[in-house]
Amino acid sequence: MTDTVVSASTDAPEAPAAPVPVDNPNLPKPGVTDEKRRPILPAWLKDGTEFGTAARHTSSRLGYATAYHGLRLPWYGIQLTVMAPRGACRFVAETNRWLWDREAAPLRGHAVRTEDVEEYLHLARLRGNRVRLRGLVLVVAAVFGLGFALWLYVMAPAFLWAFAAGGVMTLGYFGQQPDAPVIGPAVMRTELQKLTGTIVLRGLDSIGNPKISAALKKGGDMDGMRFTSEIVRDGPGYRADLDLPYGVTPDDIMEKREQLASGLRRKVGCVWPSGDENEHEGRLVLWVGDKPMNETTKPAWPLLKDGQVDLFRPVIFGNDQRMRWVEVTLMFASIVIGSIPRMGKTFLLRLLMLIAALDPRAWLLPFDLKGTGDLRALEPVAHRYRAGEEDEDIEYILHALREVKEELRRRAKVIKGLPHARCPESKVTPALANDKSLGLHPIVIGIDECQVVFEHEKHGAEIESICTDITKRGPALGIIGMFATQRPDSKSLPTGISANAVLRFCLKVMNHQANDMVLGTGAYKSGIRATMFSRRDLGICYLSGEGDDPRIVASAFVDAPKAEQIVTRARKMREEYGNITGHALGEGPSATVGMDVLGDVLAVMGPEEKAVWCERLADRLAQLRPDVYGEWKGENVTTTVKAWGIKTDQVWGTTDDGEGKNRRGIKRADVVAAVTRREADRLAA
Repeated sequence: MTDTVVSASTDAPEAPAAPVPVDNPNLPKPGVTDEKRRPILPAWLKDGTEFGTAARHTSSRLGYATAYHGLRLPWYGIQLTVMAPRGACRFVAETNRWLWDREAAPLRGHAVRTEDVEEYLHLARLRGNRVRLRGLVLVVAAVFGLGFALWLYVMAPAFLWAFAAGGVMTLGYFGQQPDAPVIGPAVMRTELQKLTGTIVLRGLDSIGNPKISAALKKGGDMDGMRFTSEIVRDGPGYRADLDLPYGVTPDDIMEKREQLASGLRRKVGCVWPSGDENEHEGRLVLWVGDKPMNETTKPAWPLLKDGQVDLFRPVIFGNDQRMRWVEVTLMFASIVIGSIPRMGKTFLLRLLMLIAALDPRAWLLPFDLKGTGDLRALEPVAHRYRAGEEDEDIEYILHALREVKEELRRRAKVIKGLPHARCPESKVTPALANDKSLGLHPIVIGIDECQVVFEHEKHGAEIESICTDITKRGPALGIIGMFATQRPDSKSLPTGISANAVLRFCLKVMNHQANDMVLGTGAYKSGIRATMFSRRDLGICYLSGEGDDPRIVASAFVDAPKAEQIVTRARKMREEYGNITGHALGEGPSATVGMDVLGDVLAVMGPEEKAVWCERLADRLAQLRPDVYGEWKGENVTTTVKAWGIKTDQVWGTTDDGEGKNRRGIKRADVVAAVTRREADRLAA
């Protein structure tokens, strides 16, 4: 056999190199140091509102306690007088025990039992010295007390009676039963447990999050879970800041808010977990109130008695869980308000309209489709106003909205014609709004129960089209649309409005569909859930669109009498500014302003065409008036013409590709007949 020699190949794999460490010990630090200084003075001393609240609370309690006990003083005197003999017996018994050093008797007895002679003699001498000294003190006190009493009897007998009464009351005080004191507290306190780190961790463990539970079992740094600062008082509650375990976010805690409240032994309305917008996504700010948000006394609204509003600037409209003021900027925004009935939706809409009323430049158009007159207080400052859901009410609103539509077109032309230096962003600015010659003042439209107009059989499609245009183009042109509904679905709140609204207020709703319809798609999955509010959370809502994240806000409560007072002040400001118009002067909208849907449909149908598909009519209308019919589809045409008695039917036609098909359309003869009937009705009127 021949031996074969195999030479070493140069491509043979080399020995594995030593692993390179990932953490470079020489890697420099970021060099960013963040220091948080604690305030020298407490917040209630630096803020006038909080100081006033604390002062009122203290004085109120003192005044109440004084009145409570002052009324009961005679009864207190009788009770203490009756208990004085028992107090005298206790005083004699305690004095006798003190005089003869009875408290040391067990020690002397122990020395006797153990036959400790030296200890007993020491205790006996000590007792003798004490008894002599205490006896001398007692004799001197008795002699001087008796002498003082005789002196008062001769010199000032009235003072003797006062001292005697005081002595009897004192004896009665010591004679009362420990478990039944004569003078009880005027205010019964319900003590809440102080929030501690142990309680917070117990509450977090109770929500059942596996990462949190695992971190708590390990102890120590607990997988990144740690308190970042001590628990402090923050307004009417406690605040705890802590880092959650890796991969856990505040939204995970918010989803288990009821379980967390159970673990903290608080009502669910007291527990408000949230993130910290200035920190990383794993930072939890847990605020635990002393009382639920709906039971805490709210501060008075600053604009209730004084103040003027600039709609271009933030204005206070409510407060958060910690009773801090919350601001909202109404300009450049369309607004949607949704909730189930009786949760404060109309009150919130009226509050926002009152804010707008305090800007003397603004035109107000409040429309109450509920018909109960909840917005009646705004009449003295309203440019247009209507309450009711009858056909004449809907037509009034339609004509008013047509006016707004024409105004929107006019404003677009005005802004387009302004020099770039004066209007660089192609939108209404405070300076342009102040120039009366341009007519670019704010216009605020508020429609309560908006589903009534959108679902109207005859005018719903046209009103929806105008309101959608207002929602999309109005904010840049100084026109604010507010739409409130108790049935937030696609029919009651068209997607063209709900998808383009900037500010969204969602009070209690019943399901995730309504929640996302108001707050935006995906809000429910993100933990922004207005379904968690109870029926007692009146006026409490999620506010989305003001700031980076949605927040919970309780709107300021302004009832009808207070609303009238605010409107009276707003009317005076408007008279001085010169802005009393429309309904406030007894004038209504013009019925000749706006678009003629039937006329436009007839205009886009050729004389030779017997019938045309609805979808094809929608395309032609969009070409005729892009700003009016730009988003119309075949179903919009179907709904609109149906209100005029025009029925749709299957119409044979050819597509752009030359293919013949049957599709839903209308006959030109029916449109001509409808126009003829309408003109005849107008002449008859």
